[in-house]
Amino acid sequence: MIDPDLSDFLAAGVTTDDVPELAPLLAARGIVGTFISLFRGSDAEVLLRLLVLREIGQEADAPRWSPDTLRRRFSYLDPVKLETVLKRLREHDLLAFADDGLYHLSDMGRNAVAALSMLLRFSAEEDAELGFLTAQLAGLSATGSITPDALSHLLSKLNDLTWHFEEAIASGSEFRIVTARSRLKANGRWLDRGTGILRELLTDPEVDFEIARVAQRIGLAQSRLARVDAAFQRALNKIETQRVTLGGSGISSSDVSAWLRHQDSAHLADLILGALDAAPAPAFLAGGHELLDRAEAALGADAPEKAATAELPAAHDAPTSIAPEHEDLRLLEHFGHRLEQLQQPAPLHAVVSGGGFAAASYRLSLLALLADGGEGGPADGPVGQFMRLPLQIEFTDQLVDVDEDEIARMTAGEIRPAQGSARPADAPSATET
Repeated sequence: MIDPDLSDFLAAGVTTDDVPELAPLLAARGIVGTFISLFRGSDAEVLLRLLVLREIGQEADAPRWSPDTLRRRFSYLDPVKLETVLKRLREHDLLAFADDGLYHLSDMGRNAVAALSMLLRFSAEEDAELGFLTAQLAGLSATGSITPDALSHLLSKLNDLTWHFEEAIASGSEFRIVTARSRLKANGRWLDRGTGILRELLTDPEVDFEIARVAQRIGLAQSRLARVDAAFQRALNKIETQRVTLGGSGISSSDVSAWLRHQDSAHLADLILGALDAAPAPAFLAGGHELLDRAEAALGADAPEKAATAELPAAHDAPTSIAPEHEDLRLLEHFGHRLEQLQQPAPLHAVVSGGGFAAASYRLSLLALLADGGEGGPADGPVGQFMRLPLQIEFTDQLVDVDEDEIARMTAGEIRPAQGSARPADAPSATET
């Protein structure tokens, strides 16, 4: 057990009794002393203690070890170093040496191994802290021992994530936004687990008031995180509108930036060498005569007066249109007349082709509309009449070569006069140029 002397660290006239936050730590001197002894020393010494302690604790069927068994198990370690580690673990109550001459983990040592195993379990994930805190909260919830402190740790982590994501959006960097979005996705299951725990807490009528208060704040923090994904998408859409493509190469500015990020500094220095030059002198941008003409116009006396007396033109009534605007459906009506005259089954590409790629694409979309049936169409008008044509459309997932009328290939299918009940049609794919 540790017996710390904090007088040198406290302000003048302040004792440990005046700092209530120290009371829980001082009351847990045994646990604190165990971890201090486990992690005190050089990195190599700490790793060696953890190695021995974990290996002894992992043997569940035979938890007691004889000295000879330990020496054989750790034959890859120096015997003197192994004895030193075992002696230190015994002295600090992490390892017990029973009367039967066998080693076994003490209760404190087993708790330390269990806590270490849980931390190592989450170290390989992107946000180990959130996973550990959520798993710890789930365990406390199962045993009915949740405390406001445990909830506060989770709340602090959620607020930290929110701040990180909002900062990534504010930066306007596509790479930071994509990285933050993947981090949010990786934490999705832990957010769902936390939501389930909070629901159980808030539905309990006998839950402590302080626990319920922190749980509600966690719920608000999770709601903010749930809305962040939509904010990520809006930011990426805005960046997409500003993306620049280098000619007809298909390479965008984002591709160039990503490539530059993977280059080392020496390679970047070689690329910059000779690519940058001093800015040209102003004399090369404009000659003396051009500058004189602009200065004369700017300094002229008439310019300020004209600007001050400028008036807007008089108002005029806007011309009214005699005929109201209406959608041009001539292509639809013409196509409908052609389909009404169809007597025999015909290949889809033979009916759709004609007039170029744009007209063929329009006809193909009309056939998809006709295949959906006329129940959802308008009661009257050209569109309603077209959707009620007695035809049967069948699309397949195959492509047929056309190679004419600006069409390379299109969806294979058949159109035929309806006989009996219509077969359900699959959604067509677009024609290819």
